[in-house]
Amino acid sequence: MKRRALYGGIFILFGVVFLLASPGLSATPEPQSEQAKQIKALVNKTVTFIESKGKGAFPELKKKDSEWYKGDTYIFVNDMNGTVLLLPTEPELEGKNLIDMKDANGKLWMRAFIETAKTRGSGWVDYMWPKPGTDKPSKKISYIKKAKMPDGKMVFVGAGMYVE
Repeated sequence: MKRRALYGGIFILFGVVFLLASPGLSATPEPQSEQAKQIKALVNKTVTFIESKGKGAFPELKKKDSEWYKGDTYIFVNDMNGTVLLLPTEPELEGKNLIDMKDANGKLWMRAFIETAKTRGSGWVDYMWPKPGTDKPSKKISYIKKAKMPDGKMVFVGAGMYVE
């Protein structure tokens, strides 16, 4: 009995070490800038909006020069399987599954988004993504938060900022 408990403890310890050592799954520290606080507030507001309106909120979220999409800051929505539901800067990706897409550094960023939403409910994820209007990858950090659509489907909402 003691041996089983010891093995269980060792197994849990190795699991924690693996999660902390996995670059795609490790938690990104929360940035303290004013822009980060605004992004987090925007995502929280969007979650409330989507949980109320569902996909009916999407046309409003796509409007350029609105509170949802201004400059380099925009809302995106994906399902928990990695399918893009809303991406106003690249609407051609909507409906596509990006679960296995890697960034310029080889990070499986969609998996990191999903893991953050599923395990912590919300959090920050860093990755490489091109700024709107360019194809050159730039360092980006996004705040991700889980949401439940009116039809019961679980999704996550995100928005981010580019880090120079």
